[in-house]
Order: sequence, then structure tokens, then C-alpha cells
Amino acid sequence: MRLALLSDIHANRQALDACLAHAQAAGAERLAFLGDLVGYGGDPAYVVQRVMELAAQGALVVKGNHDVYAIEAMGEGKTLGQAGVLWTQQQLSVEQRRFLAELPLTLHQPPLLLVHASAAAPDRWHYVETPQLAALSLDAACEPPIGGPDVHYVFGGHVHRQTLYYRGGTGKLMPFTPTPGVPIPVPRHRRWLATVGSVGQPRDGRGDAMYALFDDAAQQLTFHRVPYDAAAAAQAIRATPMPPFFADRLELGR
Repeated sequence: MRLALLSDIHANRQALDACLAHAQAAGAERLAFLGDLVGYGGDPAYVVQRVMELAAQGALVVKGNHDVYAIEAMGEGKTLGQAGVLWTQQQLSVEQRRFLAELPLTLHQPPLLLVHASAAAPDRWHYVETPQLAALSLDAACEPPIGGPDVHYVFGGHVHRQTLYYRGGTGKLMPFTPTPGVPIPVPRHRRWLATVGSVGQPRDGRGDAMYALFDDAAQQLTFHRVPYDAAAAAQAIRATPMPPFFADRLELGR
């Protein structure tokens, strides 16, 4: 099975459509959405509706922190992330909000564990951005009640960067920065953790959208970068009451 892994869409319609088209052309047989469907971007209703339709066709979906913000009452925005929450909430239908509310925090699909942030306390939204934090997430994923010993791959997002961690002979997790488009062998006799990057808001200085494709039969993981119409996505944000910074950062990849 070829599973496309998409995270942190952040209401970016153009990036989502581009990644879905790329995944289809690459032979993806199933889709997995790893949280943060909304937040920051200008098309939350479109993105949630599209993912709802794909979920009805068998796509896997877990909840991210911005999905929680979109369904819970919050006080006045104190951060840039919160500044667009009220507007985002107003764009979503009752059905779309219910869909977000009912999403699980993790999905245990042996040999996979899907999570938005860290499998170690997934509701705390810890960033997995060091080998030490990756080890905590991987260890939690391999134990009940989050997962079990049948988990060999943990896939998540949240950090908006693409990194692969593997457990070396010493038992420590080693980080690896992938080259886009180059398949990486991920044999099942090891345990692996990947952050698949952000579809809708890359933060590594490049504007191209990110996602990954896992081939279970070949035991390979390929990280992809996909060009999309970032100017149109930025204009969609500028047409809303949200901070213009959200649009600016799309064009800068920051």
C-alpha cells in the first residue's frame, strides 16, 4: 500500500489541491491527514469539506491543535495563532465543526502510529524536533494505550519540517534530513519516526508544499516538495480580517 501523509494544511486550499494531485500521480492508494487542517489560511471551510469527503472514502485523519482551537471557545487572541481563530470558527458549518471535534488524537494502524505532535501526551502538542523528543514519542507509540509493540513507524507533523529519525545500533535515535523525491529504505526490523512537513505553511525558507509517501510493500519513505500557487493562497488570507503576516510568511516560506 502506498500511503500519502499530509499534515499542517492550515486552510491552504491551493497547497492541498497541489499535493493531492501530486500524490495521485505518484500512485498513492490511501491518504492520511495528520492534523491542523485549519488555522492561519484563508480557506478553512474548503479544506475541511475536502478532507471530510476523502475521509468518507477511506482516508485516515487525526486531530491537530489548530483543529481543537477551531471548535473550542477561546478568549481574546494573545498570539498570532489565536488571532484568526474566531474568524476560522465563523467559516465552518456545524457539520464541519462536528467532524473536527470527533477526530482522534492518534490512530494505531499496525505497523503505523499516526499522531499530529508527540505520541507522548498527544494532547499536550509537544514539538518533536530533537532526537531526544523523538525517542520519547517513539517509545510511547510502542506501548499501550497509545500503540503497542507492533508499531514500527510513527508519522506526525506539527514542526513544519521534514525529518526522519531511526534507532541506531546504540539504541539512540539518529536524525536524517531527506532529499525530496529520493526514496529512503525504512526496513521494518528497525523503528522509525518521521515528521512529514507542512502542506500549507512550510517554514524552512522554501515555499514549496510538503508531504511524504510511504510504500509499505517496498518499505520505503519518500519526502516530496510540491510547487503551488502561493500568491493565490496569500491573497485569500489578505481578503480576510486575519493578520497580513500569515500571508507574508507563505511567500517567504517562514
